[in-house]
Amino acid sequence: MGPTLAALIAFLGYFLAYRFYARFLSERIFRLDPKRQTPAHALRDEVDYVPARPAVLFGHHFASITGLAPMLGPAIAVIWGWLPAFLWVVLGACLVGCVHDFSALVVSARSQGKSVGQVAESVMGPRARTLFHLIIFFGVSLAMGVFVLVIAQLFSQVPDPDSQTPGYSTAALPSALLMLVALLAGFLLYRKNFPFVPVIAVGLLVELWSIKLGIDLPTMGLAPDAWPSAQGWMGLLLLYAFAASVLPVWALLQSRDFLNSLLLYLGLGLAYVGFFKLGPSFAAPALVLAPEGAPPLLPFVFITIACGAASGFHGLVSSGTTAKQLDRETHARPIGYGAMLGEGLLGLLATLACTAGFGSEELWHEHYASWGAAEGLTAKIGAFIEGTTSFVTTLGVPDDAARALIAMVVVSFALTTLDSATRLLRFNVEEIGSSFRVPGSQNRYLSTSIACASIALFAFYEVDGKPAGLALWALFGTTNQLLAGLTLTLVTLYLRSRKRPSWPTAIPAVFILASTLTAMLVNLRTFAPGGAKPDTLLLCIGGALFGLGLWLLVEAALALRTSGRNRPRGRVSLHGRDDGDSPGAESS
Repeated sequence: MGPTLAALIAFLGYFLAYRFYARFLSERIFRLDPKRQTPAHALRDEVDYVPARPAVLFGHHFASITGLAPMLGPAIAVIWGWLPAFLWVVLGACLVGCVHDFSALVVSARSQGKSVGQVAESVMGPRARTLFHLIIFFGVSLAMGVFVLVIAQLFSQVPDPDSQTPGYSTAALPSALLMLVALLAGFLLYRKNFPFVPVIAVGLLVELWSIKLGIDLPTMGLAPDAWPSAQGWMGLLLLYAFAASVLPVWALLQSRDFLNSLLLYLGLGLAYVGFFKLGPSFAAPALVLAPEGAPPLLPFVFITIACGAASGFHGLVSSGTTAKQLDRETHARPIGYGAMLGEGLLGLLATLACTAGFGSEELWHEHYASWGAAEGLTAKIGAFIEGTTSFVTTLGVPDDAARALIAMVVVSFALTTLDSATRLLRFNVEEIGSSFRVPGSQNRYLSTSIACASIALFAFYEVDGKPAGLALWALFGTTNQLLAGLTLTLVTLYLRSRKRPSWPTAIPAVFILASTLTAMLVNLRTFAPGGAKPDTLLLCIGGALFGLGLWLLVEAALALRTSGRNRPRGRVSLHGRDDGDSPGAESS
């Protein structure tokens, strides 16, 4: 089977999953009600709770859940061949990831837009809430620390024609201009009530023009030796994350993410059209069972490819920023399930770019000679950009313009995730403070400062000469998937307590938890003294995360025992009627 046929099969699978399975979940399992009042209306505060147009919220959600991971994961996982990565980004997205994102969004929307950590208290008890919060805090801080590091390294790479080094500083100027355009668009739309389409159309044109400007001014007019270093960019990125977290969602988040999403659709569309026009062959073999230095294919392919197939971080976005902006409950299907399919398309593109985007089999085998060569983060982003650029140039787009566009798409994904995740981390800090009654913890400036400080710790602090985020990156995949499995477990308990069929979430929960806990045990053996890569820090933190995961499973089992005997009685929902379908946190 060639890449073209594989892509067409994937497209068909995504279409059928949305058409039939998403409809089944919406109507038969969760029974979405367009008349049920959502938190965006019931708790509207013009800061975090603000109803959004479905297209705008889809753009925000899609861009926020994506980030760098669906490009990084497949770009590493194809070391086992194209087939395992292909199967997981298709079947995993349709049956696990989309179900996870959609169900987390629905449950949160019926719980005042609270995070999965807070919802856990009403379903599993206060200990579960605290355990969720600890895992969330570590996972998000670590991931965003690495995102800041990778984006800063991309921005710091200045093109060098003499050495034919591409460089990606061309994305810095358009990224900065996009923030200014988004602020102006938010002001015009929400404070001056300008028509939506003209404002967005002009904003998109300015965004596209700024990419050309970035090519002409790769260092914004500065001399190359005066261009900020990676550390300088990390500081600027953290300042941006702080501002994006404390500003009202209408001022920056909604308009920026929607404009970003239009650019992302354009980039994805051009890449796929170029791919089908090129009609490449796979440079990678279908299956490589034992790459040099790599962990076992099973279960590690499910851990390496998280975003693009199934990711616990998505549940935080669904139950964090997105649930607070949901205009109608029925919008959860296109936003929660549909946006994850969009990310599956990106994961599929990354798989194709890193297996069919190479010029020859020899080049692919050289690039993926060993696990150590394959797992470099910035190098793999570069592989995605170059592979996707080769698709776009088949449409007649000049090489430098295609590379600048794809680099801007990559950076846009990452920046959108960074600002949304900082806000999510702020919510997490505030929820922890509320749980323990910490004075001042509800101040969004203070909680955002704590969030940014934790991200900075993983970006700047070094362990054995390596940034802490990179030193601990081996734990992110398992932490992320552990959170996904626990979120699916939480939703399963929610459904069982309401006497609804729970197999759509229970089966993925068992699968994800079994593969993740197995991978965690393998990692602990690897990090232990006498293992393949002994590392005391990774062993201690990995062991603590494994213990937290087991503890939460015990809490889930205890809640499951009592769910049948103590089924919650009907409560007054946010819509103001007794429907018997609301968790305790939903009552107003």
